[in-house]
Amino acid sequence: MIRRLIILLLIVGCDNSTEPEDCAGVAGGTSVEDKCGTCDNDATNDCTQDCADVWGGDSVIDDCGVCDNDGENDCEKDCAGEWGGDTVIDCLGECDGTAVYCSMGCGVLLWGECYTIETTTSLDLSSSGLTGEIPSEIGQLTNLTYLGLETNQLTGAIPPEIGNLTNLTILNLHNNQLGCYEYDFDGGCSYFNISECCITHCDEADECSSEIPSEIWEMTNLTQLSLRNNQFTGEIPPEIGNLTNLTWLLLSYNKLTGEIPPEIGSLTNLNSLDLHNNQLTGEILSEIWEMTNLTWLSLGSNELTGEIPSEIGQLTNLTYLGLETNQLTGEIPPEIGNLTNLIWFVFSSNQLTGEIPVEIGNLTNLTYLSLGYNQLTGEIPIEIGNLMNLTYLNLLFNQLSGEIPPEIGNLTNLTYLYLFENQLTGEIPPEIGNLTNLTGLNLSSNQLTGEIPSEICNIGDSTPELGNNQLCPPYTDCLLGSSIGYQNTSNCGD
Repeated sequence: MIRRLIILLLIVGCDNSTEPEDCAGVAGGTSVEDKCGTCDNDATNDCTQDCADVWGGDSVIDDCGVCDNDGENDCEKDCAGEWGGDTVIDCLGECDGTAVYCSMGCGVLLWGECYTIETTTSLDLSSSGLTGEIPSEIGQLTNLTYLGLETNQLTGAIPPEIGNLTNLTILNLHNNQLGCYEYDFDGGCSYFNISECCITHCDEADECSSEIPSEIWEMTNLTQLSLRNNQFTGEIPPEIGNLTNLTWLLLSYNKLTGEIPPEIGSLTNLNSLDLHNNQLTGEILSEIWEMTNLTWLSLGSNELTGEIPSEIGQLTNLTYLGLETNQLTGEIPPEIGNLTNLIWFVFSSNQLTGEIPVEIGNLTNLTYLSLGYNQLTGEIPIEIGNLMNLTYLNLLFNQLSGEIPPEIGNLTNLTYLYLFENQLTGEIPPEIGNLTNLTGLNLSSNQLTGEIPSEICNIGDSTPELGNNQLCPPYTDCLLGSSIGYQNTSNCGD
């Protein structure tokens, strides 16, 4: 019995025929683990690779060919139906792709470029070769504070829609041909003959206007308005007084007519007033002499009349004063000496009479003084020698008498000295030789006598004009015969 049990135990202990377990731990089972780590015996649900080659990943390729698992950034169709395209609806409501940032209602198409209404606050297209008229659509850029269209070839009228730009502080339209409807820009026109190159003015065209639109005079936030060097016509309206924030008003080189309105006196913040080279008439308003913040006053080349009042002395901040080429009469008031900040002083080509006031010697900052082509009398005041910063002195074509003061030799920065066509007498002072920077000296057509001082050879002008006087020989060797010209030597003796 014991022997049989031992034999049975030996048989059971040697049996190694048990089957291996599968991934589920089942002996002889058929489950397997797929690429995603899932263990089952269903081969139909084994995981696959996504577009990013990740087994069991959820990335997919969208309509633009991008593989990712972010459904929020899937591409969309543009207005042309192209997935991921960049064609948009432009300002004209057309899907043509011409204005990527100009969605309908959000932008304005100007000269082939699109500008968003909300974000465009400054537009500088100066010197950009712009032609034709200013588009009325510009009035849609209502957030503009700066508009610069100067120095182009713009013609026609300023559109009234510009009045919509109520936030504008600076408007620069100068150096164009606004007010002209057809212009020959290839005709060799220059800054000084622009009117000759306008082929069709407004009065020759239909339904046009060369006047500055009334809407501009309602743009009360303006601080700078520059319309100079165009072809505007008509009068300056009283509504100009609305622009009380203006510091610059530049309307020169146009064809403006009529009188300067007294309402201009409301512009008490003005620093620069330039009405030069128009066709303005009447007297200079008393209101202008009360604009004490002015540093630049240019009213030259008009048809202004009347006298220069003593109140001009109130404009003590002036650095530039130009009243030339008008029909002003009377004397230069001595109060001119109050304008000690003046650098340019131009009263030439009027009908001024009387003497040059001695107070002119107070203007020690002057670099440019022009009083020529008047009817001034008396002597050149010796106080003119105080003006040691002068580079240009023009007293020609007056009726000045007496001698050339030797104090003229103090003006060592002079480059031009024009005293011809007066009634000056006496000898040329030798102090003239101090003016070594002179490049233009003209003392001709006076009654100067005596010998020409040898010091004249020190000046920078090698061909000064001294003819038509009574200067006596011998003439200094440094002068050419053309400089000496004709001299009446009847009183020179042998």
